[in-house]
Amino acid sequence: MINLKGIKKSYFIGERELPILKGIDLSIEAGELVILMGVSGSGKTTLMNIIGLLDKQTEGEYFFMGRSVDGLDDESLAMFRNEHIGFVFQQFFLLPYLNAIENVLIPIVYSKKNIKHPREKARQLLSKFGLADRIHNRPSQLSGGEQQRVAIARALINDPDLILADEPTGALDSKTGNEIMELFRMLNNDGKTVIVVTHDPKLAQFGKRLVRIEDGTISEDITG
Repeated sequence: MINLKGIKKSYFIGERELPILKGIDLSIEAGELVILMGVSGSGKTTLMNIIGLLDKQTEGEYFFMGRSVDGLDDESLAMFRNEHIGFVFQQFFLLPYLNAIENVLIPIVYSKKNIKHPREKARQLLSKFGLADRIHNRPSQLSGGEQQRVAIARALINDPDLILADEPTGALDSKTGNEIMELFRMLNNDGKTVIVVTHDPKLAQFGKRLVRIEDGTISEDITG
């Protein structure tokens, strides 16, 4: 699904170059559950942004499902991202004036996919995540774990090929965080490709593959 070849990323402060990624080669197959781990400043967030098409590399090639995405303009990238990638963030980014089911339906507005009966699909997703009796509640009426479940349902509404989760347990207590990781494991068992980006080594147990990034390079890649 994902093939990164020689990915480098630098930022420039005046004329000074600040290298962040220093040559990343990474392939991720459809159906994998990958934990991408690194401490703050390791380059994991930059790598996640490139995988999620939120940023572009300085050097190297990126193929998504066999297609090069390097030449896409911003509008095409946004469309491609919306159709193929579902995002889950540490901060849930739910709109406070919408209820749970309305928040889940937001990506439909920007999608060209033909999602049949989207409201019923949103209801089914929320029910699957244990929120059948919360669909009309606004974010302020939900716990942190419930809000993250709504965010995961929102990420799935367009039936994306990839779920990309950035520190999805960072704002939750350990018990609720483990429950959220079990949800990702369930989705992976259902066939979804999932990448969880984290600094927390305790989350490694939930993945089938651990990719560790240090100082802008991959220092460890373990399957099993």
